[in-house]
Amino acid sequence: MTPLLTVENLRVRYPTRTGMIEAVRGVSFMLGRERLGIVGESGSGKSQTGRAIMGLTPSHGIVTAERLNFSGIDLLSISARERRSLRGKRIAMVLQDPKYSLDPVMTIGKQITETLRTHEKVSKAEARDRALAMLEAVQIRDPKRVYDLHPHEVSGGMGQRAMIAMMLIAGPELLIADEPTSALDVTVQLDVLRIMDRLVSERGMGLIFVSHDLRLVSSFCDRVIVMYAGKIVEELKASDLNNAQHPYTRGLLNCMPVIGENRHPLPVLDRKPEWAA
Repeated sequence: MTPLLTVENLRVRYPTRTGMIEAVRGVSFMLGRERLGIVGESGSGKSQTGRAIMGLTPSHGIVTAERLNFSGIDLLSISARERRSLRGKRIAMVLQDPKYSLDPVMTIGKQITETLRTHEKVSKAEARDRALAMLEAVQIRDPKRVYDLHPHEVSGGMGQRAMIAMMLIAGPELLIADEPTSALDVTVQLDVLRIMDRLVSERGMGLIFVSHDLRLVSSFCDRVIVMYAGKIVEELKASDLNNAQHPYTRGLLNCMPVIGENRHPLPVLDRKPEWAA
């Protein structure tokens, strides 16, 4: 089966006064209609990889790759206008915290319908109906009330659900979720994950789930990529994560608390220079 997304030797660099900073160094992977987890510490290049795929790297950043192909489209050779037509319609990205991702001066409903009407020629009435249906699909109990609220008037969990609704309203084939549950409490995290799991399964989408939570990724995703210092150090099935072989992955696993064990203080990851080589 032809993969939905192919990434070969992706590099993201930023020129600075002290030289070139390589945020992503030679990342390669393929994605089908599955759930792929990307894990690693802050600064490992997880989010930069997702933003490069979306075409959201800042203008001073330099993105190169031997191949960056989405559904037969070369993402590096298409124009900025073609990129914009893909974003939101065929590729969507759920960002980390709705407080910073949603426009504070626009109602939630207006933001969702704006996304839909940017990509499809629909009337205001149809856009409203579809937005309400999508809010209901992400398990918002009173979608008509939430539709008219501003982001500051809803909880973090409801704001994240609204973000997911906005990203899925146009029916994308690929969803990149950049730590979508990190700002939420545990019970709301589980609700959001169940929603994403159901929507991905029903729509047959590909999902890239970016996180620092290894335990969460191992239970939610099909495959896992572990990143360190801008490159992939290990790739394995999510169910095999506890059997990881690379010392960095083992170090991350060993740093997690274990119920029933007295682990105080928790172990600290001992980074090796050769991991970044």
